[in-house]
Amino acid sequence: MDPIQSVDSEAIVLVAERVRAGETVDVSTAGMPRGPFVTDVLGLEFGQASHGRLTAHLVLDERHHQPYGIVHGGIWCAVVETMASVAAALHAPDGHVVVGVNNSTDFLRPHRAGRVEGEASLIHLGRTQQLWQVALRRDDDAMVARGQVRLQHVASR
Repeated sequence: MDPIQSVDSEAIVLVAERVRAGETVDVSTAGMPRGPFVTDVLGLEFGQASHGRLTAHLVLDERHHQPYGIVHGGIWCAVVETMASVAAALHAPDGHVVVGVNNSTDFLRPHRAGRVEGEASLIHLGRTQQLWQVALRRDDDAMVARGQVRLQHVASR
């Protein structure tokens, strides 16, 4: 099966219609598809989506560490990419999906374990591309990572 076709889920389309209509949608109960990497490896749980915004959280532990005992930078990149991709999918034009074309993630503070909240914010919604910023904060409100992802609209087949 063509991966571009397999992404075009009815749940994504229904949530996207609600977001475009100005609703705030609880994505955790909307039946959005999530693969094993997002659920089993990252443990990312989506929160609410609205126009230009998506929230999520995850709980990090030693499974996410690099050899020095802090969260691996690749985890931050993956969370930023995932959140921006889901948010962008909800804002894609009808008949289109989105694919990431650039991810720039900064690691700001070391983090060992515990809950991290994420918020994706729309920077630019263009005819062919979108630009999203994602901020990741721990419970004390300290930002641990921040990223920016540019995504391309691609016609679904």
